[in-house]
Amino acid sequence: MPYTGSLEKMIVMAYKDKKFRQKVGEFTVFINPASYAHAYEICYNNEQGQGSDAGSPIFNQTPSDIVSFQLVFDGTGVVPSKLPGVVPFTGDGIVKQIAAFRNLAFTYQGNIHSPNYLVLSWGTLLFRCRLKTLKITYTLFKPDGTPLRARADATFIGYNDEEEIALRANKSSPDLSHVLTVRAGDTLPLMCYGVYGTSAAYLQVARVNGLTDFRELRAGTQLLFPAVQNAAP
Repeated sequence: MPYTGSLEKMIVMAYKDKKFRQKVGEFTVFINPASYAHAYEICYNNEQGQGSDAGSPIFNQTPSDIVSFQLVFDGTGVVPSKLPGVVPFTGDGIVKQIAAFRNLAFTYQGNIHSPNYLVLSWGTLLFRCRLKTLKITYTLFKPDGTPLRARADATFIGYNDEEEIALRANKSSPDLSHVLTVRAGDTLPLMCYGVYGTSAAYLQVARVNGLTDFRELRAGTQLLFPAVQNAAP
């Protein structure tokens, strides 16, 4: 997508299913975060003999990624916005803004017996996750105590369902489906070659993912590479 110079807002999309197919709503942030942190971790078992000076870290697992950032909610009217999901200045200050965000990302949903599944979308960030922590600090008030501005420190933990975890454990097997994220410079034939050992299945993969032009892959897009017995198109 060419650069247009327009300001893109972060969007938090909510789904009620772990396959991220049944969207139930979205929230466009009022003010984009000044920054965000994407943390990765590797866990090791530390095997160390008694009296030894150093251990021997043995790989155990790779936990889910963590993305964290701070949102600003403003109800003063200083920062006007007509974005969907953003409540304009009212006598309630930012109460409705925060309630809308909490209901989407934090609130327990009885029909799925948990909070919603989330996707964070902003620029090159496309992160499937669940909300882990939310801390709201109110910083400005009306004379009657109604909050007009707040900072929300949010932490999100990456989500992969059990099927995806199994696929990642055996990335080299063409007999299993794979979900891969497009990186800059990737082409569909090249990605097919990495999965199947041949690029011949690229038309199959294009059809499965509904791609009308397999030559134009957008970085950050997730593509499904299905299990194939015969890689020929």
